[in-house]
Amino acid sequence: MRGTAGPPSVNGVNREMTFERVLLRVRAVPPLAADLLVAAGVGLFTASDAAVNDPDYRQADWFTWLLVAVSVLALVARRRRPVLVVTVTGAACAGWALYGHIGELLNLPVIVALYTVAVLGDRRRTVWTGAVAAVVSGAVALRVGHDVANPQGLPVLELVWPLVPLLLGEAVRTRRELLHEYEARAARAERDREREAARRVHEERVRIARELHDIVAHTVTAMTVQAGVALDALDGRPEISRKAMRQVRDSGREAVRELRVTVTVLREGDDEPTAPVPGIDRLGELVERFDGGEVELVMRQEGEFDGLSPMAELAVHRIVQEALTNVVRHSGARRAAVSVVRRDDRLIVEIANDGAARGAGPGERPDGHGGFGLIGMRERAVAAGGGVEYGPVPGGGFLVRAWLPAGQRPERSETPS
Repeated sequence: MRGTAGPPSVNGVNREMTFERVLLRVRAVPPLAADLLVAAGVGLFTASDAAVNDPDYRQADWFTWLLVAVSVLALVARRRRPVLVVTVTGAACAGWALYGHIGELLNLPVIVALYTVAVLGDRRRTVWTGAVAAVVSGAVALRVGHDVANPQGLPVLELVWPLVPLLLGEAVRTRRELLHEYEARAARAERDREREAARRVHEERVRIARELHDIVAHTVTAMTVQAGVALDALDGRPEISRKAMRQVRDSGREAVRELRVTVTVLREGDDEPTAPVPGIDRLGELVERFDGGEVELVMRQEGEFDGLSPMAELAVHRIVQEALTNVVRHSGARRAAVSVVRRDDRLIVEIANDGAARGAGPGERPDGHGGFGLIGMRERAVAAGGGVEYGPVPGGGFLVRAWLPAGQRPERSETPS
């Protein structure tokens, strides 16, 4: 009967889970308890080897058991004083050899101590410990004798065996350092992802606030201007009043349409709006919304505007919209002029008025009050690869000047001279 792959896979998972549980339990043991367990295990094997000796060699006596006790008890402090423990256990191992004892497990305490020195230290300490241990081990072998039957073995082998636990400890320590480095990198990557997510959320909030500001505040300002015109002309010039009210209606519809587009983008998470964005071709409509009030508006366009990126066109529209809103609401100007000129690969947008505005710094309105309009202009221009300048002009008035790239792939440009 053909078998299935289900049971082995389940068994493999169970074995892996069991190993993980055992590993977690071992790691949960307190360090002192673990050292006591290691010392007890090493003491058991070392004492067994010391108790049984070849009849031709020295048998265990009080000095033998003293060395066993000292070397085993020293292992309890191997984490806190690893070099001292190596010295003590190494001296005990050399004492057994010089005293005439034989045994394959008498060097087990110093093996554990050498491993601890390497796994808890650094490479430089490992190298120095290995050099000293090899020299001492070789010297003891030479002192004991050259007989091949000598349990200490050849001097060359005695030079090598202390290096084995050191190399093992070095490999384990290196692996732990790599794992810690990987964990640190993963933690840094996670923090970077969180910072990037927070930055994107902040940028999105700023973009949403900018869009709502442009749509609501500017449209309401234009509607207020036209409503005032309609109210003033209601009795004497009803045709102008009707035209102004139609403009109010159209402005309201336009605001609703743009709000719907913004909400749709937020719901669907698209980077591009699902309807045409306002551009240079609709600047005339924008100026008409503000026309007819107390400010006389003049607009000039020069050059071909084909091939502009949607971001650049939207930036031009919003910059002009914000500047005209500030003119109507804050400047006290009687006249204002809008100029959009294409010069080679650059768009120059200027909005000037003759209002008696005070100096405005970054983030301030032309009348000196704090606001977000000029900040929004700058952010839009920078996002499109350009920049914005604004400030009072000699002789009175206020000027907003923006420059934007006219190509499909805008790049950050310097302030034009």
